[in-house]
Amino acid sequence: MNRIWTNLLTASLMSLTMTAHAATLLVGSYTDGASQGIYRYAFDSKTGHIDPAPLQVVKSVSPSWLVLSADQRQLFAVNETPQGHVSSFSISGKGEITPLNQVATRGDEPTHASLSRDQRYLFVANYAVAPDPGGSLVVVPVAKDGKLKAVVQQARHKPSGVDPERQAGAHVHSLVLSPDGSHLYACDLGADRVFIYRYDGASSDRPLTPAIPASVELPPGSGPRHLLFDAKGQHAYLTLEMSAEVVMFDVQNDALLERQRLPLTEHKEAAARAAGGVHLSADGRFLYVSNRGTANEIVVFRVSKDDGQLALLQRRTVEGDHPREFALDPSENFLLVANQKSNQIVVMRRDPRTGMLGETVQTLPQEAPSDLKFIE
Repeated sequence: MNRIWTNLLTASLMSLTMTAHAATLLVGSYTDGASQGIYRYAFDSKTGHIDPAPLQVVKSVSPSWLVLSADQRQLFAVNETPQGHVSSFSISGKGEITPLNQVATRGDEPTHASLSRDQRYLFVANYAVAPDPGGSLVVVPVAKDGKLKAVVQQARHKPSGVDPERQAGAHVHSLVLSPDGSHLYACDLGADRVFIYRYDGASSDRPLTPAIPASVELPPGSGPRHLLFDAKGQHAYLTLEMSAEVVMFDVQNDALLERQRLPLTEHKEAAARAAGGVHLSADGRFLYVSNRGTANEIVVFRVSKDDGQLALLQRRTVEGDHPREFALDPSENFLLVANQKSNQIVVMRRDPRTGMLGETVQTLPQEAPSDLKFIE
């Protein structure tokens, strides 16, 4: 009898240990090839390994960017296609993802979305490859049951036209809320500006109005892509896709004041300039930026605790092609990279003390991955 109880206790402890280290990884992707949509994997935050057998595959057309609700019981995905859409899903207590509905975004190739802090509206960035009519941002109401309603507001920006091929039209690439949720920042690659909007959730027909100042201007032809605030909202960091730079701002009264701009690559050729995602460690001490093109690197910076400015620490190859997005796992002992064009997810070890990226612990085949989100 004692032996039976010992075996049961051992099994229970093993189960608890496995649960303590378990996280769920969601992978968005492009479905032009073999990918079917959203993939749900089990991730072991102790070993850094993704179980190669998906827990679930959710069929969806090119769900290239994923957004989780605050309670992680709702999932939204932009469907990056001409005549774009955005989709809503529920997530059960066991992690099962169930489609709810889908609405049109009144634009082409949506690439990014953010959810208001009150969970009432989803802000969607229509990138739009074609310059006419070009990109836009739209506001999509979210019902209490998680279903999406039709677009209630749309805003367009004037392009800079500096690069006749890439900036003949507006191309809204991302939409990011301030930490307090009061303002929305729209990074427009085609306009060389970040546009700033005040958010009023009580205004059902026009939740967004231009702030004062209404935008911050970036260098001509630089192409702003993704913006990130630190936890206190005192500093912000922006990737400039076309010039492959990262910009550090002070945030004062919701305005962005540039304090520093650093290159992501030493290479001069345009093919090496394609800045992508940007993420901070939870302690705010390290900033990570992806650069695609021929560089294909994660660039690591130390963040000054005094003024938020950056100092280069490391350039780490992604061991693949086109790191469209990346993510730190919940333990922050690992960094995962979605290499879109080489069809793989690369897991790198990370030292939380130094911020440095170390050995590769796994390379998982995955068709055209585009976004990575964790459910804890």
